[in-house]
Amino acid sequence: MTENSSQQPASPPELPTQYAPAEVEGKLYERWVERGYFEADEKSDKPPYTIVIPPPNVTGSLHLGHAFEHTLIDALTRRKRMQGYETLWQPGMDHAGISAQLVVERELAKRGESRLDLGREAFVERVWQWKAESGGQISGQMRRLGDGVAWSRERFTMDEGLSKAVQTIFKKLYDDELIYRAERIINWCPRCLTAISDIEVEYEDDAGELVSLKYGEGDETVVVATTRVETMLGDTAVAVHPDDERYAHLIGKRIKLPLTNRTIPVVADTHVDPEFGTGAVKVTPAHDPNDFAIGERHNLESLTIMDERAVITVPGPFQGLDRFEARSAIVEAMRAEGRVVAEKRPYIHSVGHCSRCKTTVEPRLSMQWWVKVGPLAKAAGDAVRDGQVAIHPKEMESRYFGWVDNLNDWCISRQLWWGHRIPIWHGPDGEIVCVGPNDEAPTGEGWRQDTDVLDTWFSSGLWPFSTLGWPEQTPSLEKFYPNSVLVTGYDILFFWVARMMMFGLYAMDGTPPFHTIALHGMVRDEHGKKMSKTFGNVVNPLEWMDKYGADAVRFTLARGANPGVDVPIGEDWVQGSRNFANKIWNATRFALMNGATVEGELPAPDRLSATDRWILSRLNQTVAQVDAYYEDYQFAKLSDTLFHFAWDEVFDWYVELSKTAFFAGGEQARVSGRVLGEVLDVTLRLLHPVVPFVTETLWTTLTGGESLVVADWPADSGFRDTAAEGEIEHLQQVVTEVRRFRADQGLQPGQKVPARLDLSGTPLAAHEAAIRQVLRLQPEEADFHATATLPVAGATVALDLSGTIDVAAERKRLAKDLAAAEKEKADATKKLGNEAFLAKAPDNVVDKIRTRLAKAEADIERLTTQLSGLPQE
Repeated sequence: MTENSSQQPASPPELPTQYAPAEVEGKLYERWVERGYFEADEKSDKPPYTIVIPPPNVTGSLHLGHAFEHTLIDALTRRKRMQGYETLWQPGMDHAGISAQLVVERELAKRGESRLDLGREAFVERVWQWKAESGGQISGQMRRLGDGVAWSRERFTMDEGLSKAVQTIFKKLYDDELIYRAERIINWCPRCLTAISDIEVEYEDDAGELVSLKYGEGDETVVVATTRVETMLGDTAVAVHPDDERYAHLIGKRIKLPLTNRTIPVVADTHVDPEFGTGAVKVTPAHDPNDFAIGERHNLESLTIMDERAVITVPGPFQGLDRFEARSAIVEAMRAEGRVVAEKRPYIHSVGHCSRCKTTVEPRLSMQWWVKVGPLAKAAGDAVRDGQVAIHPKEMESRYFGWVDNLNDWCISRQLWWGHRIPIWHGPDGEIVCVGPNDEAPTGEGWRQDTDVLDTWFSSGLWPFSTLGWPEQTPSLEKFYPNSVLVTGYDILFFWVARMMMFGLYAMDGTPPFHTIALHGMVRDEHGKKMSKTFGNVVNPLEWMDKYGADAVRFTLARGANPGVDVPIGEDWVQGSRNFANKIWNATRFALMNGATVEGELPAPDRLSATDRWILSRLNQTVAQVDAYYEDYQFAKLSDTLFHFAWDEVFDWYVELSKTAFFAGGEQARVSGRVLGEVLDVTLRLLHPVVPFVTETLWTTLTGGESLVVADWPADSGFRDTAAEGEIEHLQQVVTEVRRFRADQGLQPGQKVPARLDLSGTPLAAHEAAIRQVLRLQPEEADFHATATLPVAGATVALDLSGTIDVAAERKRLAKDLAAAEKEKADATKKLGNEAFLAKAPDNVVDKIRTRLAKAEADIERLTTQLSGLPQE
């Protein structure tokens, strides 16, 4: 049982009759910010608790995935703040290199301009101007949601401090020979005109074509199949398996490549699967990663046949054609020569697309900058294996190891103008100089800086420590690094998490960037389908917040948040959460109107009724359960626990059972008012991290306290009363059975019925008035006539239903239902007794029949009881 030192308001507190989120949330949030509740003090002697926000793109707006993730982080940080930690939720945004450049280029295109018209410096200045005017609207939307971030510490991945961090770690990696420049196959976007990483490629099924082509002449003929016919212009070999006897006579020979004046060799390579297709594959080293590897093994020439816009550059009839135009033209030309052996259309196959503009990605040989990830990835894997970092849920570890243990070198250069420009200077005679933040860049004729910028994930990989002032050894870095936990989606485990692990361990002398990685799933629609504009099922959380309030959206998302599991969400569920917020409001309003208070100490247990002791015992168990779920990142379970405790046990049972005491007045009313005040105080504290607005309004009204944001988190006092719990559970059984009987008879919930209660032999004698109040049972009068008698849980409840039901019709209905239940039982029993049936039937079928039998038996018992309770005709 918690102690509350806050003072009760001098006058009786009042609440409006209805909760209106729109009138509360905005003003309340600004009050929290103005009072500095969310700021973090590096000089504090409190233990630190740090979470960095997964930085949203500067081009973005709050979507349901953001709302989901931010709700979970906000719940964690609000609770830790209440527990006495110096809590930092670090905000900021990512410069979103490709996305931001696309946005500004589209704006320029509307005016008939391009970035080339402006030049690099002017274009970058235009992007900064766009950021100042239109970028970062998500910050205001985060306020709508209630994000308790330290706004004074907001960072941007291209601000001065983070730029220094980027330049510092690049220089360190370069000096340690972990950054190098090489020509490799990369994913190229012909629309964005830049390299993109493997994890920025989205694979979708396309209806393409598979064409089989005949190379060579006579006995030196080979048939190859391809979905990218245009790449044949860059073929420099045909590969077969060394043990494939069909092609043994061709290995080492050269065959004619159609439509060109070239011949190409036939090479033997174990990469080729002789069982797939014809067992022969065309090799285009400059336009396919597997072919590039074959080319390196056999010292083949790499011919680039397209420019950066995927336009054919090979001299001849196809020069100047877009790759897809060339594909059709080459098929026609090959068909004219009789070299098309087979065509399959449509041929459904997985094709990579740029995740930003959806353009089909083109594998392309290109000179790029790379990070040698071997030692970095090993350290990132070892940190988890050694227990320095825990991944939650644990089953996600294999996904993480599958990535870091097989990580290819990371292409970090992008052919953009917006971003961190690579700090490399090229000299007139081929010299290369890497310039750190404290170095002077070389000057003089012929020296120029590299034109590429760094992959956006390079700078965001520094986020856990660059936001705290690194490379300077700041008080914030000392206080808040490493972070306590990273909360993020499993879908960016590779994009971001692995990069932060590699850079954090490397830059911070082996100290990982966080102790725990808590992975959540993706938000999907109510049918479990991925949200997509194409499907028309994308939800704007701001519209739901306008309609139902931020608390309703937050609570809905939290109730679905099982670790690592996708979250289906529908508007009906948000409505249900809005109803829960209203329930909290109305119950607290009733409590305040009936003397609920937090003044003074709780009465000693011997002055409390069994109902009071029961709810206090359940309250402390709920505190303990919620704490355990928080420590295990079980947001769905903790939210569900709070929902059922608040709605079912506090509002539906305790409030109803206490009404007799409230209505009677006197000492028991004062005791129950104090107990109810205590229960509401603690319950609102427990709910606050997930539903902060409604709880703040109610708690400050109830207690007169300053704010729940800085209130103490409730502690489990250890108070338990199993006897009181058993007594109230007994009462609940009686009430539930009588309610069910009333409903079966078609009685309205508020309809009063004369009744005689025999509670002898049970511990419920002291609860007769409460039972009558809850069940709307009137005392028996002189003309009482028991027309239905219910033996329930050791008690007997006799009801006078005269004039309320048609007994004959009711008996006929129940008899019919009983006959149906008995037939269902007989059918299920017969099947389960048939050994031949049990031997053949699947387990799930047998389980369904057993479930039907159990239900039928329960129905028979219930219906028999109801029939026996009806008066004899």
